[in-house]
Amino acid sequence: MISDVTLSPAAAALAAKLDPLAREIIARYPADRSRSALLPLLHLVQSEDGHVSPAGVEYCAAVLGLTKAQVGAVATFYTMYKRRPAGEYLVSVCTNTLCNVMGGQAVYDTLSEHLGVGHDETTGDRSITLEHAECLAACDYAPVMTVNYDFYDNVAPDTAVEIVDQLRSGLRPPPTRGARLCSLKEMSLQLAGFPDTRPGAVADGVVGEATLRGNRLAERYGISVAGFDPSTPIGRTAEKPPTTTPAARAERAPANSAPDQKSPEVRAAETRNPDAATAKPDTTADDAPTDGAPAQVKDPAADRAQERNLNDAGDGGAAK
Repeated sequence: MISDVTLSPAAAALAAKLDPLAREIIARYPADRSRSALLPLLHLVQSEDGHVSPAGVEYCAAVLGLTKAQVGAVATFYTMYKRRPAGEYLVSVCTNTLCNVMGGQAVYDTLSEHLGVGHDETTGDRSITLEHAECLAACDYAPVMTVNYDFYDNVAPDTAVEIVDQLRSGLRPPPTRGARLCSLKEMSLQLAGFPDTRPGAVADGVVGEATLRGNRLAERYGISVAGFDPSTPIGRTAEKPPTTTPAARAERAPANSAPDQKSPEVRAAETRNPDAATAKPDTTADDAPTDGAPAQVKDPAADRAQERNLNDAGDGGAAK
């Protein structure tokens, strides 16, 4: 597959294991769009090494005809690709706005202290990698935590500790919603586009009551979208024909609405270097020049003199 490229021993060993699956991935894309296979190929590498290793970057670059810098740029952009060896279970705790308000930060802090690791760090037994997540898209179950992207809803510090302790002891506690829990390597293989053949690995997740709360309220109070028919497919709204023709609109337009024939460059130059005939943005109707008449230029000294006269008149009126 990449016989014309010399690989390092580590990358060559990876190629020997992954070439058949890599061929399947690349075959999903048009021949001239093979680089689109990079994302699933990176997941494939992670399913073997547990992270995107330097050998994995080299292998992906060789397979797709890219440079290692191009592959590395993609691998470092997405947080789902781990650049360091990760644990068997990736525990992600949402600390974004709603989960934080509902106690997500307390869950993360408790786990960090209990496991003795911080963000994106792995326990000494290589079982758990902990990270805080900006959003896990499950606000109606806040605070939430995922293990290899499977959800545990409405977690509290003590229940989160219980879950990670079960994981470290070899158990796989069932997620709140979804199928049987898997390892990070097994999840990476699924993300590369290959089915998980373990018994119970695929199942329909239950619909949580929090998700259905809006539907329940709508049913209770008889709220529905006016004129909505669930059996009618959604189609495009037909464009309405114009009510008037361009000629009719032109006849109704005022006489002074003719477009300015000056080019944008000329108008910009006049704005930067105005002369006596150039209207200012704050020009009043009385000050604006008329055709054939010079613009009125204000005299600051005359304005001050007029202001003094008005003040004197006011003082005199008060004395009377």
